[in-house]
Order: sequence, then structure tokens, then C-alpha cells
Amino acid sequence: MGILGLAKIIADIAPFAVKENEIKNYFGRKVAIDASMSLYQFLIAVRSEGAQLTSVDGETTSHLMGTFYRTIRLIENGIKPVYVFDGKPPQLKSAELTKRAERREEAQKALEKAEEAGDAEQVEKFNRRLVKVTKQHADECKELLKLMGVPFIEAPCEAEAQCAALVKAGKVYATATEDMDALTFGSSILLRHMTFSEARKMPIQEYHLDRVLEGLGLNQREFIDLCIMMGCDYCDNIRGIGPKRAMDLIKQHRSLDAILESLDTRKYPPPENWIYKEARQLFLEPEVADPESVELKWVDPDEEGLVKYLCGDKAFNEDRVRNGAKKLAKARTGTTQGRLDSFFKVLPTNNAANKRKVEEKKGTNKKAKTGGKFKKPK
Repeated sequence: MGILGLAKIIADIAPFAVKENEIKNYFGRKVAIDASMSLYQFLIAVRSEGAQLTSVDGETTSHLMGTFYRTIRLIENGIKPVYVFDGKPPQLKSAELTKRAERREEAQKALEKAEEAGDAEQVEKFNRRLVKVTKQHADECKELLKLMGVPFIEAPCEAEAQCAALVKAGKVYATATEDMDALTFGSSILLRHMTFSEARKMPIQEYHLDRVLEGLGLNQREFIDLCIMMGCDYCDNIRGIGPKRAMDLIKQHRSLDAILESLDTRKYPPPENWIYKEARQLFLEPEVADPESVELKWVDPDEEGLVKYLCGDKAFNEDRVRNGAKKLAKARTGTTQGRLDSFFKVLPTNNAANKRKVEEKKGTNKKAKTGGKFKKPK
């Protein structure tokens, strides 16, 4: 689910924190990809086009098709992807997972009714709601990535948290996912739409956490409290308080604790036994593998291994698989040259201070040229 309404809040209040980019502009970048999210996209995308791709025994292969071709596209554009898979869900997420299971049961019943009524539009709608990434999907993709020479990590817990840890440690440039909680976990850069199909012509949205915090006027801890109020995967939010009201409250009181002390609980009753403190702690200190112990290696693809794995029972076309393997091998030789900016350490800058210095310098130059009285910029 991520964080409800966060993208809109950022677009409304801090639009300068987001920029649109083309995939080619990430040449030479290492990017951590939320594997479960990308697999879900592949399963949904193919299903929406009519039916799932299947093997000869009827097993879904859409996730393998998507992973194979989208990964090739990333690597051909000079990107070095590392896929991060979810581990065990945190205990706090159990209530959310129960709700999802209940929604799937409801969708299954609604699907059966739609099929009986012959309502194709409703059938497609509820079919999409029943899409779920399974352990088998993940295991098959890990095997595929191994044969493609692309590294992957099995996170001990949440993939977004592990991606954020890799970004903060400087192991990768950004987190690629549709879930906005990558920012809540502290990923300094979030890329949305990176694994979308080229046919959709969706530009990549690049979110910068420092600019988000600057635009919202919050520090990271306050931002986490805002996200919990808006709605996250780990606890319920306060009914009746929407994103705008949540933003106003956090700006006024600066923490959930202070908000609860002043809130009219008759009008806005918090959830019973609200575990917002535990949720906050999970965002601040998630369970992740030490990024320094993670070794990322991109190696040459195993063409024969790919053919053996994808063709035959999985019914992939051998010529296309071999062509894909050759594209991977060729692209790898072209991405050994690093980006120019990787040779320099980029220091954080204070935009306001820099602007003031530039204005003062201009004023000094003007005074030197004209002999006029220097006026301090307003």
C-alpha cells in the first residue's frame, strides 16, 4: 500500500522535490529495485491485456517475461539493477495482511458473480484485485536473475527498507518502487515508473527526500509521523483526519505525541491500543541486512542456462531468449565506463545561502564598476 495520499501532498506543497526524467539519463547508475512491486506490475500488466502468459502445464510465466525483457531494457540503457526481495513481514504488518486476505475473498466472490452475469469489465476489475506475488514467483525470478548475471538480495524483512539502507550507505543511487514509503524509510532518492513498459511512455518520477522535507518544512522524524497519520501498512490511522488535516496538525504540533495531547478525541477518536510508536520505530530502525556486508556483482549472462530454463516447458521462444542474452552481454561491455560525477564527491548545498552569496557578489561587482553605493539585497 505504501503511504496513502503522500504523492499528492508532495505534488501540491513541494513540487520542486520531484522531477521527470528519461531512462537513458540513468546511465551508469546502480538502482535497487523493489522486486515484489515489479513482479506485481508484470502480472497486472499482462493480465490487463487479456490473459496471463503460461507454461505448457498452465503455470503463469508473465513475471518471468516481464523480468527478462524489462531488465534487458534497463541494462541496455546503462543501468545496473539489483533486485531486492521481501523477507518475512514484520509483526506489525499482520493486521494489514489480514485485511488484504479478506479483500481478496470479497473480490473472489464478486468475480464469480461477474462471470455468471457475463460482465467482462467487472471480471477484469476483480481479476486484477486477485493478483498476488507468491513465493514461487519470487523463487523463479531469483533463478532467472542468477542466469542473467544480475545480483539480487533477500531482505530479512521489508524490501523497501533494505533498498533505502543501500541508498543511504551509497551502495546504489536510488530505490525504484511505486511505494512511497521508501521515502519514509529514508531513501534519499525514489524512482517511480522505472520498470513500466516502454509502450506506456511514462516518464520516470524522481523524488528527492531532502527537497521533500524542505518543502513540507519537516525533519525526518516529523515526516514519519505525518506518514503514519496519513495511513501506512503497520497501523490504522485516525478516522476523519485526511492528508491536509494531518499536514496542518504535524506542522502545528511537530509530533504525534503532542497531537494526541491536544486532539479532540470525541471528534477524532484514535484507534484502540494505537501502536503508532511501534510503527514509528519500525520506520526509524527497520530490520535490514548491513549494507556493508552486501556485495553487488554484475556478471556475464549464461546463454545456454537461460535457454534451458526459459524454453521448453516455460514455452519461451528460443531465438528471442538467445537474442536477449546477446543484448545483455553486449550491454555489459558498454556500461563499464562510469559516470563522470562518480569521480567527484557531491557536497550538500544550502540553496538559500548560495543564492545570497551570488547576489552579494553581483552587488560587489556592480559597486566596483560604477563606484555607486552597495545595497544589500532584500
